[in-house]
Amino acid sequence: MTALDEITQTVEPQADELSAQASTVEIQRFISRPEFTIRHTAARGCRFDEHSHTAYTVTAILSGEMAASISSSELQLSAGEVALTNINQPHAAHALSVEFVSININPSLVGELVTELGLARATNDIVFRSSVASDETIISIARALVSEMADEKLGHGAMLDVMVRQMVIHLLRSHFTVRKSAQIELSRAGPVDRRLRRAIEFMHDNFGRELALEEIASAAYLSEYHFARLFKQITGQTPHAYLANLRIERARRLLAETRLSISEIAATVGYQSQSHFTKVFKSITGLTPRAYRESNGQ
Repeated sequence: MTALDEITQTVEPQADELSAQASTVEIQRFISRPEFTIRHTAARGCRFDEHSHTAYTVTAILSGEMAASISSSELQLSAGEVALTNINQPHAAHALSVEFVSININPSLVGELVTELGLARATNDIVFRSSVASDETIISIARALVSEMADEKLGHGAMLDVMVRQMVIHLLRSHFTVRKSAQIELSRAGPVDRRLRRAIEFMHDNFGRELALEEIASAAYLSEYHFARLFKQITGQTPHAYLANLRIERARRLLAETRLSISEIAATVGYQSQSHFTKVFKSITGLTPRAYRESNGQ
């Protein structure tokens, strides 16, 4: 088994780098696989600044409460409730005492199952109907994932694959809506609005270097002003925020799947300063890059 296939570990936080968080995080486990990532956290305090993912995110609250924002909606989530976040949808959260499971689902897996089930073409717009739900099935699957993460048995990886696919099918039955749209095209980031596809693919190709707004806008054949307005209107975030989130998403994968040093990873994803990279990474994930790597068994 390689780091790319699966990585998981329970972490006792390191006092020298986690500082205030060292006394608040009780459990931190990650599983990283090509089609999904799973995070199990139990903490007496946590905060995640506004960010987004290039994946669908399902956050199941197992105990305690969490205050969250998804786009412009302010939510107070309690045990048994689930937050549902679309691809690239801005969200943030904080809690004083909470246990939760967060599953990031690659849009390619959703598209694959949509096609298998004959629901729609991969270029349709697949979105959650609402941002929050009370769903015993999702909570049950989340608890089963926690159990599987904590106690590896024969067929561990295959069981995780089956459970996540079961969750996606349930989401398609109960929480996703498939909207036909002539504006949607496939890109390396999944289905995107065709007016932004060139710019988004340009950012995916060049996020490791300094990018000016003018350069990104030119990829979409738009002026800076019209591109920035259109991007914000369609995605709910600025091009700068999208680029920052893209860099952190890539950094997560490099921390989990490679032995590159943190300074090398910072430079690879476009940060000249390791300290700045650490600050941004922690504000989004709740962990320093070192703690994140340790929780993934690196």
